[in-house]
Amino acid sequence: MTTGERIAVLGAGQMGNGIAHVFAQSGFAVTMIDVSSDALTRGRSTIAANLDRQSKKGTLPAGDKDAILGRVATSTSMDAVGDAAIVIEAVTENRDLKFKIFADLDRQAKPGAILASNTSSISITEIAARTQRPELVIGMHFMNPVPVMQLVEVIRGLATSSVTTTRVLELTKTIGKTPVEVQDYPGFVANRVLMPMINEAVYCLMEGVGSAESIDTVMKLGMNHPMGPLALADLIGLDTCLAILEVLYDGLGDPKYRPCPLLKQYVAAGWLGRKSKRGFHSY
Repeated sequence: MTTGERIAVLGAGQMGNGIAHVFAQSGFAVTMIDVSSDALTRGRSTIAANLDRQSKKGTLPAGDKDAILGRVATSTSMDAVGDAAIVIEAVTENRDLKFKIFADLDRQAKPGAILASNTSSISITEIAARTQRPELVIGMHFMNPVPVMQLVEVIRGLATSSVTTTRVLELTKTIGKTPVEVQDYPGFVANRVLMPMINEAVYCLMEGVGSAESIDTVMKLGMNHPMGPLALADLIGLDTCLAILEVLYDGLGDPKYRPCPLLKQYVAAGWLGRKSKRGFHSY
């Protein structure tokens, strides 16, 4: 896949605009699609702010910002996927929503276009089954924040072809990321390991073992983690953490994945982390 081919990114939230950013910075023409024009405006503003940050750090030539932004088109219509060689879905981690989107994408994307999902836990095989092109459906799980994090988990569904997998592995390298192929099991590798740690940190908070600050400090200083588990949960979004844990618990049936009641309570209260200005910490 070359920079002459268009990339469509579905969703303009923190993952979607990050994915659009890295593709545009690598020379690809990108269409970022969202049902909300306000979300698209915020997404472009986030890309611009992150490019400014890169320029100040000296990791991006000062004159490159406008050219990169010029490669990011926006649309509120799903019709905009029609000329894309690959469509990357990056919407909320909701199984039914993703199933519907992939059924729609299958009808609107051009024949031969790859349909990729940035899902962090949901089965690629199940997503692919909603299309008539399961051999062209694959997982591309980027890490947050996308412009900074190196890893992309590449998940091959039961019907995903070797040709599709090879193309996506090579594409991931083209944008300067490191692809790691993992199997299509609940949570894949990253979240199957990460989410139980976050969940246990929430249990520690609920049981009064330590404050949010003390729990995060122990993990940062004691385990050399750059961010504590509760601050990381706030960054990811507590609703997303809960959704992933529910996929793990439902898919694997092991009680170690059962979401902590306090996590459920925070989500019910609308305390979702950074995006709502309040989670385990205040922002």
